[in-house]
Amino acid sequence: MKKSFKVKGIDCANCAAKLEDNLNKMPGVEKATVSFMTEKLTLTAADDKFDEVLEAAKALTKKLEPDWEIVTK
Repeated sequence: MKKSFKVKGIDCANCAAKLEDNLNKMPGVEKATVSFMTEKLTLTAADDKFDEVLEAAKALTKKLEPDWEIVTK
């Protein structure tokens, strides 16, 4: 499954690249891209694990950049 989400608070391209790199190292993530310009995360993971992977991605985002938020609603 592939879905895109708004990421609030991105303030630099290097930080977006750091988040993307760390997301791609997470178990269950097939592919993650983070765009600084559009403030968008595109996440690809197995359908049956997607919600679990998304929650882990949200936690990792808060750990790396406490002011950022992946908007899922």
